[in-house]
Amino acid sequence: MANLEILVSELPTLIQSLKLTIGDSNQIMEQIIPINNAQEKLRNIKKLIVQELRLENVKNSAIATLPRIGTVGVLFIPSGGLIDPAIAEKFGNSETKISLTDLQSKIDDWLEWGYFLQAIAADILSDIQLVNQLNYDIINLSISNQLQTLNESLKIDLALAKFNILKHQIEKISDSQKQLLKLQQKLNYIFDTIKNSRNLLNILLGVSAFYGKSGFALEWLDDDHELIISSEGKFQELTDILNDCDYFQEQIAALIIRGNTLTQQGEQALKKIEEESSREAISSQKVGILTKFSTPKIIRSALIIASSLLVLTFTGLKIKEQNLSLTQETSTFVTDDDSAIANFKSAQKLGMEAASLVQKPPHPLKVWQEAETKWYHAIILLDNIPAKTSVYDRAKNKLAYYQINYKSISKRVLIERKAVGNLELAHKLATEANLFKNSPHSQLSRQQAQNKWRQAINLLEAIPESTSVFVQAKEMLSIYKTNYAGTNQQS
Repeated sequence: MANLEILVSELPTLIQSLKLTIGDSNQIMEQIIPINNAQEKLRNIKKLIVQELRLENVKNSAIATLPRIGTVGVLFIPSGGLIDPAIAEKFGNSETKISLTDLQSKIDDWLEWGYFLQAIAADILSDIQLVNQLNYDIINLSISNQLQTLNESLKIDLALAKFNILKHQIEKISDSQKQLLKLQQKLNYIFDTIKNSRNLLNILLGVSAFYGKSGFALEWLDDDHELIISSEGKFQELTDILNDCDYFQEQIAALIIRGNTLTQQGEQALKKIEEESSREAISSQKVGILTKFSTPKIIRSALIIASSLLVLTFTGLKIKEQNLSLTQETSTFVTDDDSAIANFKSAQKLGMEAASLVQKPPHPLKVWQEAETKWYHAIILLDNIPAKTSVYDRAKNKLAYYQINYKSISKRVLIERKAVGNLELAHKLATEANLFKNSPHSQLSRQQAQNKWRQAINLLEAIPESTSVFVQAKEMLSIYKTNYAGTNQQS
């Protein structure tokens, strides 16, 4: 029994080692030996348990316990938050004592997990393309860190009066916008890969792209067959990663809008600097001209001008005829260009108004719809700017960003509209449930009321935290659950 006590005392360390860190291929190979060693010790413990159960003094193996092994309590009663709830099942339940039979069953689970990790390691190492992709991901930042870096880069100092510095900041914001679009596409790939792939190796590729340089380890398969993954001390299921992808997509959409707003503010500041520089140059030029010419030179110049008037009189008519033709040809272009510039400015104004409306969400549905309408009208204005006008290229660049913003805001409109619809329908169902509650047909009425409360609860639980009605839904949810529990007790 003494040998068994010693081996059982090592169980916490053995179980902790039953995980596989995914990343560099050399690192994967190095982990196979510790996993093998842990399994060997688990098999030794299992053999000793079998021997113990065969002893004559153990009459009933179903109730045989290990009261003499104090370390078992430490293993199966996590204290001080040392074991994350997400992987509590990996270590066992919270009983103070565990029977030898139950311990034997847990060891079988741990051994099976070890075999699974070895098989995954072998599959990864046998796939060169998979290994190369994992090695590439491990040198890139995680999605979370990339987003944080881009968020910090989206800033501009409008108090600066230097043209070149402001221009550099605007270019930096433009680069960050492009990176945000790439990150948006990467998140779509990760989400689709994890959600839709049936091949575990493909799923691990999506997870690898998500965590990047932060790395991750396979920790356990819980009772619901959900793969539990750890990264930087945080434990997550695959569904948690999918939820993070949705959250990060919302953050990217907000950052794109913020970047557009900063770009517009920066461009306005540049334009103001250009106008001030132009006025100063004109003023300086006038002063130079007045200083340069003395009185005698002005008199001589006047005589020369007077002598030239006669020539100009005869040639003026011919030049006028030529200019008239040229004016007729360019007048249409001037009109179109003026109109295009006006439309471009109007589109910019609408874009700034739309961006300002949706700052610091959540917002009511009406606000999202107003922003959506402004982006839509701005897009129409930019899309109709003619190709030969002076602002055409700038309009096309703006159009691409505005279309992204419009799509993002339209998505938020749909989410908010659905949330409001869920809230209203839940309230309607609650009203109907109360009517059934007061009906004389007790048993049938209670069943109908119970169904109504359950439907209302499901609707409220589906309302996202990012919506304006979430707080109200949370308050209603508490009341509805109480009422639902009351109908359960009555039936």
